[in-house]
Amino acid sequence: MPPTVPTASAHDWPEGTSESAAERFSTGGRALRGPLPLRTVALGAIGSVLLLIGSFGAAGTLVHDPVLDSGPLSVIRYGHGKDLATAIVYLGFGLLVWAWIRLGRGVLAYRVGSRGVLLAAAAWLAPMLVAAPMFTRDVYSYLGQGLLALRGFDPYRFGPGLLTGPITENVHPTWQTTPAPYGPLFIGIAKGVVLVTGDDVIAGVIVMRLVLLIGLAMLIAALPGLVRHLGGRLPVALWLVAASPMTVVHLVGGPHNDMLMIGMLAVGTLLVLDGRHAAGIALVSLAMAVKATAGLVLPFLVWVWASRLSGTLPQRFLRAAVPGVAVFGVSFGASMLAAKVGMGWLPALSAPGMIVNYLSAPTGLGQAVHSLVSMFVDVDRTPFVEAGRTVGSLVLAAVIAWQWWQARHGGVDALRRAAIVLCAGALLSPTVLPWYLTWGVALGCALPWTPRALSWVVGSSVALVLAYYPDGEQAMYNWPLVAVGIGAAVLSGLSLLRFDPLGLTEPAEPVRVPVGAG
Repeated sequence: MPPTVPTASAHDWPEGTSESAAERFSTGGRALRGPLPLRTVALGAIGSVLLLIGSFGAAGTLVHDPVLDSGPLSVIRYGHGKDLATAIVYLGFGLLVWAWIRLGRGVLAYRVGSRGVLLAAAAWLAPMLVAAPMFTRDVYSYLGQGLLALRGFDPYRFGPGLLTGPITENVHPTWQTTPAPYGPLFIGIAKGVVLVTGDDVIAGVIVMRLVLLIGLAMLIAALPGLVRHLGGRLPVALWLVAASPMTVVHLVGGPHNDMLMIGMLAVGTLLVLDGRHAAGIALVSLAMAVKATAGLVLPFLVWVWASRLSGTLPQRFLRAAVPGVAVFGVSFGASMLAAKVGMGWLPALSAPGMIVNYLSAPTGLGQAVHSLVSMFVDVDRTPFVEAGRTVGSLVLAAVIAWQWWQARHGGVDALRRAAIVLCAGALLSPTVLPWYLTWGVALGCALPWTPRALSWVVGSSVALVLAYYPDGEQAMYNWPLVAVGIGAAVLSGLSLLRFDPLGLTEPAEPVRVPVGAG
């Protein structure tokens, strides 16, 4: 037998996990090729198909649908038909989460390898390619901003509501007059999609999904190298980012441009770790030209580059930072020239701040203080929310500065701290949307994970998806639904660690499952 590695106690492992499996997880051993988890794949595929069916009535459907506005299927868009479609969506999501947890247990027990996870991800993602936008309407804003650019208007000055037509009428009212908060590269991409699909909104959504799916392909392709550098396990990393309900429902089902951003970020980071520093920083700069969040990682990549040079710390930093800034300037400038837009995206970054919800810790703090004060005096909520967001911005700046300085020796630690900063950037932003969780996971998935930490990711993923209705409106103030969501999140997290977290079955002796057993 291999030597015992005391890095995880027995209660950290799912019931049925063999001792040698736990040891191999701790030491990063190679997973054996077991049989494919076909029943689990089928379970998740059924859930995904139900999500697809329900989306046509309950998700971000078109104001005027050329397919469903007439005929017998139109019933699912209104009244009891829409209620039924909503129930189908939640049932499908439940089956998908159940399958994901079953798959995760197999991954942790070394009974499911990378090919099993990839098979599951492909089966679960495929129905989402033609679904109506799930739990969001953002894709219509993307198309509207692309249409603005195509018509010669500056999307950083005007909102889609400036124009008329089938694309604009489907943009959420909140974003009708809001400038685009996205980078120039993404505006160019959206412009190209609208150029290809014209006013056909259904085709526009599908083509946008396919373009953004390139980001997921890039992320999956980068994971073997990232795992090699950062010390994680490839099946775990794939399970976290490729088969996750957050990916299926939000990144692909949405879809969201975060998917393209994190894919470019992952490949760029791998290039830097492999010693191709300039190419990696160029690609991460282009990821920032999709969504500004990727820029948080650039200072950490400079430390990785500097750690491979000679001289004192200040000398090494300057020798890496100067060419790094030059590469960034050329890459970002090229994206602006290609998209034919200027720097107006910088002030537009504040646009998501229009959304006020307690998923953002600073915003939630301001709301909580306002609720307490309003028990005694009638006051406006805005100053409290703004004060909370100011505190959050200061805390985030301190976290970024501290983590960056602690990363000055480069190596794996720099990337671990970059992942922490991405998570902090999501949680401490003035506005937090569910898919922001994917920012930190994109890099963090390649690090070593304990099962208990993974259970927190599972619970958070479930809770964040259920924080919105299938049509993209906030559900966070529907307190009965919030209670159900929290209960589902806790149960899901515990289910990764325990076969029967509710104790519904008779207790039995633990079953020892050989590594690689079916």
